[in-house]
Amino acid sequence: MLLLDFIRYQKNLTGTKIGCREGDCGACTILIGEIKNDTLQYTSATSCLMALGNASGKHIVTIEGVNVKGLNEVQQAFSNEGATQCGFCTPGFIVSLTGFSMSSKDPSYDSAIDAVNGNICRCTGYKSIERAAKIVNDKLQQRGDNDALKFAVDNNFIPSYFLKIKERLKNLKPVEQGEISTSRHLGGGTDLYVQRPEEMVEDKIDFLFDKKELKGIVKIGNTCEMGAAVTVTDILESEIFNKYFPNLKKYIKLVSSTQIRNMATIAGNFTNASPIGDFTIFFLVLDAQLILSDGNNKRKIALRNFYKGYKSLDKKSEEFIEKITFELPAENSFFNFEKVSKRTNLDIASVNTAINLQIVENVITAASISAGGVGPTPAYLSASSNFLIKKKVSAELIYALILKVQDEVSPISDARGTVQYKRLLLSQLIKAHFIVLFPEMPLQNFLYA
Repeated sequence: MLLLDFIRYQKNLTGTKIGCREGDCGACTILIGEIKNDTLQYTSATSCLMALGNASGKHIVTIEGVNVKGLNEVQQAFSNEGATQCGFCTPGFIVSLTGFSMSSKDPSYDSAIDAVNGNICRCTGYKSIERAAKIVNDKLQQRGDNDALKFAVDNNFIPSYFLKIKERLKNLKPVEQGEISTSRHLGGGTDLYVQRPEEMVEDKIDFLFDKKELKGIVKIGNTCEMGAAVTVTDILESEIFNKYFPNLKKYIKLVSSTQIRNMATIAGNFTNASPIGDFTIFFLVLDAQLILSDGNNKRKIALRNFYKGYKSLDKKSEEFIEKITFELPAENSFFNFEKVSKRTNLDIASVNTAINLQIVENVITAASISAGGVGPTPAYLSASSNFLIKKKVSAELIYALILKVQDEVSPISDARGTVQYKRLLLSQLIKAHFIVLFPEMPLQNFLYA
C-alpha cells in the first residue's frame, strides 16, 4: 500500500493531506530519515507515491512529528507572514522547510525556495511563503559550523527526540525480503503508482529501491557506471556528474520537484518508456548501455535499442535493469539538454532534446542527437546525427540540420501540443543547443530570426 494511506488510515495522522495523488501538489510531503555514510540525513518525499515497503528501516516524519511546545520556527515564520489561508497545503510546506532546516548543506535563500519547489499553494500567491522562507534561512545563517541536527533542536526547529533517532535506526534489525514470485519490480514508484495505484496495492512486489548492489555512481577509466536505483538527486549530488556536465544543475532544475527527485530512479525513467522521459533523452545521446538481469542471467543492451514501440520494451517481465554504463564526455565534447513544458519548471515535457558533439579543429567528428515528444518512443535521431559528421558549425549547417531533423521525426497532436507546435519547438531547441554551446560564434543574429 501507499505510505500516505498507511499514515492517514492506519496511524490516523491526518495532518498529511491527500491532494493530487500524482506527486505534483506536495500536500502529502513527509521526511525520510536514514543513515548514509554514518550520518543521519533527511530528505523530502511525496507519500502519495511512496510504497510502504520503501519506508522499511527509515524514520518517517509527518507534520505531527515536527511539533514542539507552541510553534516551531518554521510554523512561527508562516504565522508571522500570514503565509497560510485555507491551510490545506500548509503541512507540506512546513515539512519541506523543516527538512531544509535540518540539512547540513550551507543554507541560502535560493536553497530555501528550492526546498519547497514541489509544494503548490492555490491561495497565497507565494510572496508571503517566500518571506517566511527568508526568515527561516536568516535564522539558519547563525548556525556556522555547528551540527545541523543539534542546531535545529536547540533553536526550536524540531523536537529533541530527533537526537536519538540515529541510535534507534542503528538498532533496527534489517528485514530480509526473501524470495518473491512476481512480475513486478519496483524502484521509486513515482510513475507506477500514478498509472496503476489499485493494481500495485494488490501485487507482490520485489522492492529494488534500497538494494545496495543497485546503488552508487563510480568512474572506471573513462566509463561511468551506476546502479539502476540511483535517483535524480544522487546524480545531482554526484561529483562525477558535476565535473563532466558543468550545467547539470540547470538541466535538473527542469526535471520534476525536489520530492520526486529524491524518489525517482533513472532505471524507472527508462522502463516507464515515456516518449518524453527526460533522463531517457539525456542518456540516449551518451549511448548508455543497460545490464538486464532476471536474478540468474544477465545481458547487455544499448538504450537506443531498448524501445520497440510505444510503451514496448526489449525486456522480459522477469528482468530488471541492474546497471547503467556510459562513456564520459571527452575534453573536446559539447553536451546540452533542452526542454519546453507548459510550466517552465517541474512539468512533463512537451518536447525535450539533447545533443552531444565532439569537435576537432572546428570539425564535428562525432555527433548524437535525441528528442522526446516527437514520436511514439524516445527518439535517437541517427540520420540527423550522422548528417553533422565532418562538417563545421555554422548558421547554414544548423538550418540544414533542422530540415533533416524534421524529416526524421513524426509527432502527433495531443494534450501537450499540436503537431505544428511540437515541430516548431524542436526546431527552436535545436537552435538553442548551438547558441548555448557556441556563445562566441556569431550565430545569434541568424538563429533568433
